[in-house]
Amino acid sequence: MPAIAKSAHSDNAAFYWHLGDFRAFYAPDEDLLAARHGQLSVAEYERSAWQDFIDQQLAPFGDMPVFLAMGNHELVSKTRPDAFLEFADWFDSPVIRSQRLSDDPSDHKLRGYYHWHEHNLDFITMDNASPEQFDHDQLVWFEKTLNEDAEDRTIRTVIVGMHDALPDSISAGHSMNESATGTETGRRVYSDLVDFQKRSGKEVQVVSSHAHFLMSDVYKTSCHKPEDVLPGWIVGTTGAVRYRLPREHSAAAVAKTDVYGYLLGKVNPEGHVSFVFRPIPLSNISAATRERYGAIAVLKCFEGNKSDYRAEGPKCAVR
Repeated sequence: MPAIAKSAHSDNAAFYWHLGDFRAFYAPDEDLLAARHGQLSVAEYERSAWQDFIDQQLAPFGDMPVFLAMGNHELVSKTRPDAFLEFADWFDSPVIRSQRLSDDPSDHKLRGYYHWHEHNLDFITMDNASPEQFDHDQLVWFEKTLNEDAEDRTIRTVIVGMHDALPDSISAGHSMNESATGTETGRRVYSDLVDFQKRSGKEVQVVSSHAHFLMSDVYKTSCHKPEDVLPGWIVGTTGAVRYRLPREHSAAAVAKTDVYGYLLGKVNPEGHVSFVFRPIPLSNISAATRERYGAIAVLKCFEGNKSDYRAEGPKCAVR
């Protein structure tokens, strides 16, 4: 993450959007263990993990705004209120608060879902970190936001970011398809976005991160008619154990695993957004990071950190 922050600054990025999973919480993260020479109790890990994320992963971005989305790992041994309390400076940043109060002057509640306008784009962060999402309140808010974007002549493109990919993607086995409620409500959101794109003539992009690889065109599956395929990316490439690619991924123009890096969005004057992947090779890791964690741990991170897990593809015909 420090290397990503440095590279993002070099790219003159306007902000960084983190799509969830700040720490593992199923077990102590390898970097924390390396920094403490393996001496870390479960209780101390759970007490310090989020603060370490702030110190070591968010602080390197300096004055660049960072927007956070909830991931499933945030709820392993914590709750949403825990996350909102710990990360209030991010979930209630001036930009988010200003947009929220502009939408509704009486709305002072922190949520895992929010949006903000930047240039001629609307960035919508959704919360699907747990199986019961999207809940009723979030769906009502989302559809209201889309309707307002359809009428707002200054908005040219809507970019929706979330942790889990929407249902029926190439990585369906590791997505909102993992729960019945997620499948139902995720399909509703997908349909809303298709309808919004058709009736408004505006562009839509969907980005997610739950699966630990890089892939474009993730909604180009038999579950969707060709005219209903939304541009979609999965980018889970900032440190989590790296998965194998789904077996059927030939529809994706970009499909890589065992890489680290981030997506850089480029916006033209008309509001069209194109994404390119910025890889982070071992040579980009700073001397300070190598010293903090040790050369062996850093090398292991790049040469290892792999899993045999492979998500299943979607099981459906055109709906």
